[in-house]
Amino acid sequence: MADYTTDRIRNVTILGHGSSGKTSLAEALLFNEGGSNRLGRVEDGSTVSDWDAEEQRRGISINLAIVPVESQNTRLTLIDTPGYLDFVGEVISGLAVSEAGLVLIDSVAGVEVGTELAWEQLDAAQKPRLIFINKMDRENANFERALGSINEAFSGTILPFQLPIGAGESFEGVVNLVDMKAYLGADATVADIPAGLEDAAEEARQALIDAAAETDDELIMKYLEGEELTEDEVRQGLRQGVREGQIIPVFCGSAIANIGLRSLVRALISYVPSPVDVASPAANGEEEEIELAAAADGPVAAYVFKTIVDRYVGRMNYVRVVSGTLAADSQVTIQRTGKSEKLQNLFRVCGKELEAAAALVAGEIGVVTKMEDLSTSDTLAEEKLTIAPPEYPKPLYSVSVMPATKADSAKMGQGLQALAEENPTLQVEYVYATKQNILQGMGDTHIDVAIRSLDNKFGVKVETAMPKVPYQETVTRTASARYRHKKQTGGAGQFADVELRVEPLDRGDGFSYDSEVFGGSIPSVFIPSIEKGIRQILEQGVIAGFPIVDVKAIVFDGKHHPVDSKDIAFQTAGREVFKIAMQEARPVLLEPIYSMRVTVPDEFMGDVMGDLNNRRGRVQGMENRNNRAIINAEIPLAEILRYGTDLRSMTQGRGIYTIEFERYEPVPGHLADHVITQSKEEEAEQE
Repeated sequence: MADYTTDRIRNVTILGHGSSGKTSLAEALLFNEGGSNRLGRVEDGSTVSDWDAEEQRRGISINLAIVPVESQNTRLTLIDTPGYLDFVGEVISGLAVSEAGLVLIDSVAGVEVGTELAWEQLDAAQKPRLIFINKMDRENANFERALGSINEAFSGTILPFQLPIGAGESFEGVVNLVDMKAYLGADATVADIPAGLEDAAEEARQALIDAAAETDDELIMKYLEGEELTEDEVRQGLRQGVREGQIIPVFCGSAIANIGLRSLVRALISYVPSPVDVASPAANGEEEEIELAAAADGPVAAYVFKTIVDRYVGRMNYVRVVSGTLAADSQVTIQRTGKSEKLQNLFRVCGKELEAAAALVAGEIGVVTKMEDLSTSDTLAEEKLTIAPPEYPKPLYSVSVMPATKADSAKMGQGLQALAEENPTLQVEYVYATKQNILQGMGDTHIDVAIRSLDNKFGVKVETAMPKVPYQETVTRTASARYRHKKQTGGAGQFADVELRVEPLDRGDGFSYDSEVFGGSIPSVFIPSIEKGIRQILEQGVIAGFPIVDVKAIVFDGKHHPVDSKDIAFQTAGREVFKIAMQEARPVLLEPIYSMRVTVPDEFMGDVMGDLNNRRGRVQGMENRNNRAIINAEIPLAEILRYGTDLRSMTQGRGIYTIEFERYEPVPGHLADHVITQSKEEEAEQE
């Protein structure tokens, strides 16, 4: 690959609904510009983007892929992202290192749920966007209908920059409304605008001129005074409008038929901001927010946006150079750890292919290898500079994982941790309340892919199951109990007599221990022994095997024996008297309550509301935004362990939700009885 200065670099994330043609588009653009000597097909698993074995098996994109296209003395770096909702983390990572997004829309289906989600991610990232209506060669392709669905779903100045010439089998090219020329076939042969399109083209071009004039004070004054804008002035106004997000241009074509793509490349190079045009927020050594300019001679700062852990290649970190020039053999510091390391291996990347690079300038995307402490969201810099990572959604779907064999047990923890390092939307944790290793992701497909990767990449086989709800136990009133431990075995015996009271604490206060013993009925040396015995019970529980919380235990009386009383005796007495006191204090189960935000199209609101009520959800409020209902509710975790699957079924895949832990609340009595019975049955089976 050739070297380019920062102003000749463009970084664009391709996003949209699954099967809208993102990967095929990247493949065709690369082929057209000579970056590949063959045109790969998604169906054959032969594309540059979908190089992972799991992607080829499923026929969908799972990971983001870097596809650099060199044209017009510019490197256009395309970041191909998955369209499936479960892999939204890849979309967020891609947008974090690009200056704009290219949204693909199927000419037959129009705006779909994946399109809406992609748009929301662009809004969250505050990035300008362009639209490409793809598959104009499909049967029933309809540009006007697709454009209408875009205007209905999204707000903003959405304007065609091209019109299609024909549709379906008769699709043969596009009309460029800026230079008013027709471009036919895969070779983009220049021709006159067909007679039947002249009026439509003139009308659409006038809308472009109006929008261009409104982007600049000088242009609008000239326009209002009745003067015509030159083509260069129109381009200038459109370029400024697109880069500032005031104008959303619409292009069209077919990635499979390779029509309209050469015009698209020119448009991306023209309208997408270069890194020079966009400053990046960063924090300096004093944690002050600064704007970091993308200058090749600036301070070195590179952001890690993706990590791949390969058992053969090792750790590969994808980086975007935000400022300065990242040179091979230079000394850089991982800002998270403060550790300074020599940069040994630096590469440019195209799909899975790596090409050694002497240096990467500001704006470039590349790969660093053999830096074991480097992870996703880290910043590499020579000075104290930190690039803030984007916000990733919290996981929504969980499974408990167990090693399939003893050999897998030794490797499982390391393999799971490597998966979590690769993907910020995957999390691994051990839940003490249920004694389970939990793998959390965005959905069932996300988790299934992770489990397969665990086997294929790290040689670890695991079994999965529905995770248990991490209930807790507590008391609802004050109660006292007494227990005498007496054991005689022929020699020195054991004796301890303890009277203890338990009291409920405020939610979240945990466990507290105190002594009100006076007069020496229990020597002070044994007071800690009683607490030690009680703490042996806290993790086990007394009614259903779950941790005990928000309880205070107070020792207030007892007896001892001058010979037989010892530490182990008071531990045993403390443990047993605590169990009795807990049972007398009306113990209850507590369940985790989550706040939930569900976003669905208006027509599904009634069904979703009814379903939430059936799940013991409490609706806290509602709002409407862009023909979508947003429902805020609180709901027990036990009711939403597989909510994502049910929501997709209820809303034809168009509903999304987020959850956040709020607090613990008592489980209703009839449900608590079922949980306790089930827990005792499981305990009996294990014995």
